[in-house]
Amino acid sequence: MMLDLVRKYLDRYAVGPPWRIPRVENRPIDTAVVIPALAESKRLFRTIASIADNPLPALSRTMVICVINNRDKEHGDRRVFDDNQKTLRILGRLIEGTVPEEGDRPAGTARYLRRIAKSGLRLAVIDASSPGREMPHASGGVGFARKIGMDNALALLDYENGGPRIMLSLDADTVVAPNYLDAVRQYFTMNRTHAAVVEFTHGRAVNVHEQAAIVCYEIFLRYYVLGLMVAGSPYAFHSIGSTMACTAEAYAAVRGMNRRQAGEDFYFLNKLAKLGPMGTVRTTIVHPAPRRSDRVPFGTGKRIARFIAGGHEEYRVYDPEIFLVIRDWLKLLASWDDRAGKSPASQAGAIHSSLEPCLRELRFDEAWHRLKLNSKSPAVLRRHLRCWFDGFKTLKLINALSRTAMPPVDMFGAVRRLASFLDRDMPVRVEAGGIPSLDDQQIILKCLRNMENDCGKKRPAND
Repeated sequence: MMLDLVRKYLDRYAVGPPWRIPRVENRPIDTAVVIPALAESKRLFRTIASIADNPLPALSRTMVICVINNRDKEHGDRRVFDDNQKTLRILGRLIEGTVPEEGDRPAGTARYLRRIAKSGLRLAVIDASSPGREMPHASGGVGFARKIGMDNALALLDYENGGPRIMLSLDADTVVAPNYLDAVRQYFTMNRTHAAVVEFTHGRAVNVHEQAAIVCYEIFLRYYVLGLMVAGSPYAFHSIGSTMACTAEAYAAVRGMNRRQAGEDFYFLNKLAKLGPMGTVRTTIVHPAPRRSDRVPFGTGKRIARFIAGGHEEYRVYDPEIFLVIRDWLKLLASWDDRAGKSPASQAGAIHSSLEPCLRELRFDEAWHRLKLNSKSPAVLRRHLRCWFDGFKTLKLINALSRTAMPPVDMFGAVRRLASFLDRDMPVRVEAGGIPSLDDQQIILKCLRNMENDCGKKRPAND
């Protein structure tokens, strides 16, 4: 029997026609993998083949849902439309159990298509590309494409049997490990968590310049999340669309995926984290592609393109001292007992002289008084503050402090300083303000991954 929470979501918030899966097998599924794809005929089938390499018992209760999407021809690119139509034809053949002939498939995809066809993988496609089915011009980005797929997945999951019902999100150019499905299911079963991100590492770039770009960007990502871990933030996790996983119940509880054209993963995970601690599946890995792109204003593709173009100081990061300010601010919020009706901001100056004006910029006191009026006890008030000071507000405060009091600093000196907060040493010596060789940067990146993993093990998923 479908859960009331899920039924309510599907009735009130799910996308409607024409975005529907045309036909599916009647066998139950407890896992859905949603992949939005826009002009990805050369990459999508490698991704699907990597899922198909997972064990058959896991595949038998999993549905891979591809959302082939574009805007209408008037506002879109004809080449994108043509590529999507090719992808739709190939997916249709695979669903029928056949492999397209050589002239009907992109070069280099034959081995992937054969692996998919022989695997027993259950595959579905949603056409958000053809005339009359295109994405809306104003809101037709990757967030809407994910929402179309995940809303359809929600309706397909098996609500009769026990065990977690899991919804996974991938990108069309992200390769997964052969234990991906089993590892995620085991994590959700053992930890009884509602949401998690899967460990990741970017794939190898096509040339040394793009490899330098992706290593620099991933060091930045790891540094930021490790800084949030040092601060004790409950929002210390990576926000990457191809790493997201949640239960059906959690998806419905946060009213599903948003329709943002960029940053949809950040805002979706931010909402999920308010339901309870965000887990990290560290027993498997996904490999997002390190390629440049101008489809969205920020993220991996944009950062690589910006790095290659030059003109920006890529090897600068937040001052690590900012994370100590955030740590002390979080401790103050967690222990606040509404002394004489005062706002916690009244004590912010004792943490750092610039913290109170930055909180004023975030209009913290307005939120404080509103939350206080709606809290029956200090414990409830502290819980409301934790939700208000979420990952987005944390980032805004960090940016405000960086802009006013603690400007960006040299990346590798900052990494060394952050590591010292954890009583760790860097394996590579770097001169002040220097940029290590690419080989040394990759050693530093590996060290950051290990530190993040060690910190993660000290934070139980059910805290």
